[in-house]
Amino acid sequence: QLQASGGGLVQAGGSLRLSCAASGNTLSFNAVGWHRRAPGKQRELVAGISNGGGTKYTDSVKGRFTISRDSAKNTVSLQMNSLKPEDTAVYYCNTDPNIFKVYAGTFEYWGQGTQVTVSS
Repeated sequence: QLQASGGGLVQAGGSLRLSCAASGNTLSFNAVGWHRRAPGKQRELVAGISNGGGTKYTDSVKGRFTISRDSAKNTVSLQMNSLKPEDTAVYYCNTDPNIFKVYAGTFEYWGQGTQVTVSS
């Protein structure tokens, strides 16, 4: 089971660090993705990391967000800097051996996610 945490309320320009944790060593070997769903919008991929360490970001967060893996702790983090009001959303993490499934976000179960709110 995945647990996303680290969200909160922050002013524009601020930073937050989200963490995705799981039991076992799932996150150390699988692709992991962070998706977000803003009010009234569809869920979108924010960032993903392959089992080989390759990363992918949606254009709107490039240069501001960084996804990383800590295999020793079996966690995947999303460092979010220079936050903007449009980053406000519920952020979810998910994992699968198939990187394309992670990027597409074709999961039936998403968990609770963690709320990120950026005030202007």
